[in-house]
Amino acid sequence: MKVRMTTFVGSAAMAAVGSTTAFAGFQGIEWEAIDSGMGIGTTYRLYAVVDAGGEVDAVYGDADNALSIQSTTGFYQNSFGGYGTPSAALFDFFPSLEFDSFVTIGLLNDTGDAMLDIGIDWTDFEDNGGAIWTDNGTWFATPDEAQVREVNGRVLIGQFTTDGDISGFINMQGKDADLTNWNALHINLAPTPGALALLGFAGIAARRRRK
Repeated sequence: MKVRMTTFVGSAAMAAVGSTTAFAGFQGIEWEAIDSGMGIGTTYRLYAVVDAGGEVDAVYGDADNALSIQSTTGFYQNSFGGYGTPSAALFDFFPSLEFDSFVTIGLLNDTGDAMLDIGIDWTDFEDNGGAIWTDNGTWFATPDEAQVREVNGRVLIGQFTTDGDISGFINMQGKDADLTNWNALHINLAPTPGALALLGFAGIAARRRRK
């Protein structure tokens, strides 16, 4: 079962950018919750919501706005995966690999993946299911790669499997359809996906009761 949960960036983030024009192409973030059925936690896919024809080129942290993504209970890490997209060729042999925790620009597996990264120490995330943190690093794809472009108004930027609550802050850079650059700073990942999922299921139950 999938439950879609949308969180829009608040006024504080707008103020941090300093210009609503620079922010115009970015509309917020959206979590999608998936039950893998494998007892490894809930898989949360994190999307940037952008205008039609837009793109996301980079997710980053810097000295003024550090990037942090963590879970209260840690992230599931498959031994055949990495911090980037998993190998689609291995899914049939290791089904749980499809629900690995990883970061990305636009893709769910490694087919055609041209994502790059610099300045991020992935050790704690990859070895221990710990946090991703950087104040001088990024994962990104160049604008000439198709994976940066929105699909149905969204660009996938990460998948995280956990039985805890996710929190943190990220920053993103991208372009509108007219190639105008936008820069979104200090995007709050809360409310946590776990809390939103409960709200989502409660809403479904309430609608059913009213029928």
